[in-house]
Amino acid sequence: MANTYTQIHIQMIFAVQNRDCVIREAWKEELYKYMTGIIQNNKHKVLAINGMPDHVHVLIGMRPTQSLSELMQDIKGDSSKWINKKGFVKGKFSWQEGYGAFSYSKSHVDKAIDYIKNQEENHRKKSFMEEYRAFLEKFEVDYDERYIFKEIENNQES
Repeated sequence: MANTYTQIHIQMIFAVQNRDCVIREAWKEELYKYMTGIIQNNKHKVLAINGMPDHVHVLIGMRPTQSLSELMQDIKGDSSKWINKKGFVKGKFSWQEGYGAFSYSKSHVDKAIDYIKNQEENHRKKSFMEEYRAFLEKFEVDYDERYIFKEIENNQES
C-alpha cells in the first residue's frame, strides 16, 4: 500500500478451551514458532510470544492489510489443526472462543515485551483470571462477566 504508514502494536491474549492446562513445556516453543509463522505469513511482525499451560500472549506490530478478527481466526484455527495433527494432547485440542486485544503506544512496547517474556514470574503473583480482568480494567474495556473466559473445571482430565 503506497503512502500508507502505520504504527500499530497489539497484544492478543487467548485461552485453551475450558482453560485446560495442556500446553506442555516439551512442545510450547514449537507451538510459538508455528504461530509466529502464521503471523508472519499474514505480513505482521511478532514482537513477543509466551504463555502458560492454559493461555498465550502475543504482541505484534500489525499491518492494516487484515482485520484483527481474521488474523485471530487464522492463528487459532491453524494452530488447533497443527496441535491435533501432531497429537500433542489427548482428545481434540481447541482454543476457547474469543480473545482479548490491547493496543500499545511505541513508548510502552518494551514494557509489554518484558511482561510477556516473564509470564511464569507474573503468574506466581496472580492467576490468569486476575491477570485478564486487570488488563480489561487497565485498558478500560467494558465487559460482561458471563462472557469472560471460562474458569478451569475441577473435573478436567489430563
